[in-house]
Amino acid sequence: MTADSNTTTRHAPATEATAAGLPALPQMDSIIGYKLRRAQLLVFQDFLQSFAKLNLRPAEFSVLAMIARTPGLKQSEIAAALGIKRANFVALMDALEKRGLADRRKGDIDRRSHALHLTPEGTRFVRKMMAVWNTHENRMIDRLGGPAERDLLIGLLDRLLAPDATPDA
Repeated sequence: MTADSNTTTRHAPATEATAAGLPALPQMDSIIGYKLRRAQLLVFQDFLQSFAKLNLRPAEFSVLAMIARTPGLKQSEIAAALGIKRANFVALMDALEKRGLADRRKGDIDRRSHALHLTPEGTRFVRKMMAVWNTHENRMIDRLGGPAERDLLIGLLDRLLAPDATPDA
């Protein structure tokens, strides 16, 4: 950053007002939402290319990872944790079951709920999935400049996502 850049402002730097009398407009590359969306598109494009051979989408990756990490969670718990609507989650689980990667088992206490588990094929698939993910993730970490920069980015994103991220004025 240069010495004349405004590092204390809470707003994106604005350009001069246009001839049409509009207020000063921000440069697109200084808008947080714009930059986050562009970065998200880059990461997702790399993800999609990385996982094309496994025919795996980001939502399926997340569900399989959660099932592998905590087998026996209810459908509703995983859907809520991932922010997936119930109807979409049911279709997603149908597809994972059809591929033989996961299954639903009736709950011991509440027979109406379903606990989710990997199948043996699902366990083998998750091993392959994680090898591909590690390569993808390391590529993104390298683009950021290393693990310390990744940790910094994660910390900043956590601040944005905190329930009350508005600092006291």
